Amino acid sequence: MKPPIGKRRTREHVIADLSICFVEWHALLCGFTVERMHHDYGIDLEVKTYNANGEIEPGNVLIQVKATDGIAIRKGQTKFPFRVQRSDLLHWRKEKSPVIFIVFDATKRRAYWLYVQQYFQALIDFNIFAAGDRITVHIPIANRVNPAAFRKFAQFRDRIANQVEEVYHE
Repeated sequence: MKPPIGKRRTREHVIADLSICFVEWHALLCGFTVERMHHDYGIDLEVKTYNANGEIEPGNVLIQVKATDGIAIRKGQTKFPFRVQRSDLLHWRKEKSPVIFIVFDATKRRAYWLYVQQYFQALIDFNIFAAGDRITVHIPIANRVNPAAFRKFAQFRDRIANQVEEVYHE
C-alpha cells in the first residue's frame, strides 16, 4: 500500500511564481517598485514609478498576471486569445488606475500585456452582461513585457491623472 500523498507544489504554482518574478524584474529595471498584493482579488501587483531624480510620482499601475505553459501563436498572427473571468473584468473596468493584464508564456519566457480599460473602451456596442462568465480578450503579440512597456504603463497612468486634473480646473 502506498503512503498518502502530501501537499504538492504543482507546475501551475511554479509558473505562477515565475510569472510574477518576470514582471517584477522588468519593473525593477526601470527603477520602479512593485508591491505584491497580500489579498488577491484580481490584482496581483501595484507598481509605483519614480522620475529621473528618484522622486515618487503620483498614482500607480495595477497588474494582474496569468501564467501558461504555452501560447499558440501561428505565423502571421498579430493577436492571441485568452479567456478572463467576467467578474475580474467588471472590477478592472471600474478602477481609476490603469489595469494591465499580463499573460506569461513559461515555455518561451515571454509575457504580453493588455491595457484593460483602453481595450474595452475601444469595443463599440460590447455588453459585458450579455457575455458568459468568461470573456475572450485578444492580446497583441507586439505588446511584449519589457522596461519600455512599463514606461508606457506610467504614461497611461499620467493620462488618467491629467484628465482628472483638467476636470478640476474647468
